[in-house]
Amino acid sequence: MPPSQRAAQREQTRALLVRCGRELFAAEGYAAVGLARIVAAAGVTKGALYHNFSGKEELFRAVLAEVQREVGARVATAAEAVDDPWEQLRTGCDAFLVAATDPAVQRILLVDGPAVLGWHEWRALDEANSASHLRDALAPLVADGTLPAQPLEPLVHLLSGAMNEAALWLATEPEALPGTTAALGRLLEALRGP
Repeated sequence: MPPSQRAAQREQTRALLVRCGRELFAAEGYAAVGLARIVAAAGVTKGALYHNFSGKEELFRAVLAEVQREVGARVATAAEAVDDPWEQLRTGCDAFLVAATDPAVQRILLVDGPAVLGWHEWRALDEANSASHLRDALAPLVADGTLPAQPLEPLVHLLSGAMNEAALWLATEPEALPGTTAALGRLLEALRGP
């Protein structure tokens, strides 16, 4: 088999393992899913898994990164659909809460992510995805005076933490999404000041 064909086959196997791992982790949680179940679902051998990943944790890391990218893309797409920078912020924040109400996203992104990878690694991944979108939305609002002049990083982390906490709470109270987005809107308005 030519090297290019082997590389394509390896990428297909990797994508299949990520898809099957994601389905199982979302449905049952990281701790409940063994490697044997993942390879059986993918129809590959453990050797194929170990050829692509060092183990279950590395596979989970790939799944988590994929979920974070998808949520980030949904937020960015929603925000970019409006022209006004303030409305982009509000729309993006609302889109994050809506995306995070998906039980599969909650389990992988907010419950198992920090538990499996540890808080510091999870925060670094979150920083590279969700927090970067939030920072990009807030920076021009501080620069143009829509928000009072202030250090950007504390604001990014406070809002990110509030939205992650709200998303976790919505896992047990999904019917509270409209009230939660309304409360977030009031919080954001309060940041604008007089």
